[in-house]
Amino acid sequence: MLPSWSRFTDRHPRLVEAALLLLVLAITSRQYAGTGHGWAAGQPFVAAAWVPLLWRRSHPVPVLVAAAVCAAGSAGLGYALTPALALPALVALYELAARAPQRTVYAHYALVLALLVSAALLADVEGQTWRDDVVAPVFWLLLPVFAGTAVRNRRAYLDSVRLRAEHAERTREEEARRRVAEERVRIARELHDVVAHHMALAHAQAGTAARLARTRPAQAEEILGGLTGTTAAALRELQATVGLLREPGDPGGPENTTGPAGSGEPLEPAPGLGRLPELVAAFASAGLAVTVAAEGAERELPPGLDLTAYRIVQEALTNVAKHAGADAARVRLAYGHDRLTVTVTDEGGAGRPPPPPGGGFGLLGMRERARAAGGGLRAGPRPGGGFAVTAELPLPVRPEPPAAPTPGQPPGPAAEPAGEPR
Repeated sequence: MLPSWSRFTDRHPRLVEAALLLLVLAITSRQYAGTGHGWAAGQPFVAAAWVPLLWRRSHPVPVLVAAAVCAAGSAGLGYALTPALALPALVALYELAARAPQRTVYAHYALVLALLVSAALLADVEGQTWRDDVVAPVFWLLLPVFAGTAVRNRRAYLDSVRLRAEHAERTREEEARRRVAEERVRIARELHDVVAHHMALAHAQAGTAARLARTRPAQAEEILGGLTGTTAAALRELQATVGLLREPGDPGGPENTTGPAGSGEPLEPAPGLGRLPELVAAFASAGLAVTVAAEGAERELPPGLDLTAYRIVQEALTNVAKHAGADAARVRLAYGHDRLTVTVTDEGGAGRPPPPPGGGFGLLGMRERARAAGGGLRAGPRPGGGFAVTAELPLPVRPEPPAAPTPGQPPGPAAEPAGEPR
């Protein structure tokens, strides 16, 4: 019943409005019969109070004042002050309570109450007690105030819910866009590291082989064999990176991706510091001698941190091979209690090739990787010549082993069973 009536009012608002106003007119007009100066004498008050109700939503305060003055004038002429007689004022007061602040509503409530009570007491209608003139209006004037306030609070609650839903939707869309942008940057960084490293290495190997082709053909042939391995590794890593763009379950997706040329072999796991010897050998075939030194107690790194450290070393050595013109580089891994420091240095060379047009993304990518892992990266020229790249990456803190008891010292108290009361 109620949902049907709600749908009807939504579809025919003007019809419902007209029916309400006609009902107010009929009830108010009927109250002037048999009291005061009779039915006809009260109709001007009915018209003066009913017509302004057409603008009660756009001008609630003037409409309320007009309806209250008409009701007070009727009471002053000897008509009994009842809720039906003051019905236009009650409707106007409800509209004001549903739209105006609470302080404004109660101020106008007090004004209407004082006006009606004063007119009723001055008229002193026969049969009306002071309770009817003073106490009763206090309560029946409060009904539209409470009803309008409840409607206003309900509307404010629904508006707040709608705003929260819109904010949540916007936030969800912004978060989705942010995650997509971060994923694009991550994939672009992976592609840059793979392509830049392997292409620079292949270029260096090809150049070295071309120089040695006449004087040392055997060594040139060996370098060309390494060039084949470099390009094959580049294809494998490119396929693994591009496979991240596929949806799970697609043919060739991350879980179904196999080796190159449909060989059926699974892709290799993500590289880490354990593959530094392969990286050193690859650069050695390109004419760059790389030495690796480790300080502190080496430990197994989390996969993400292991990949980050490897990519930073790889990109730093690639920059040495492309831009430094140096024959040697040094990699230092310092394992601390809660931090891994990776340093790649070179002594510089006689000739430094010009940077490619538009600059590069090597240093930017290394900094992004270090920050994503919770660390930082510094890069710049060395005081004595050459270049240095230093990355500090946080390590998970290992718990300290319990100290062994000294001879003759009694062992500590035994641990209580978990969950048992003391």
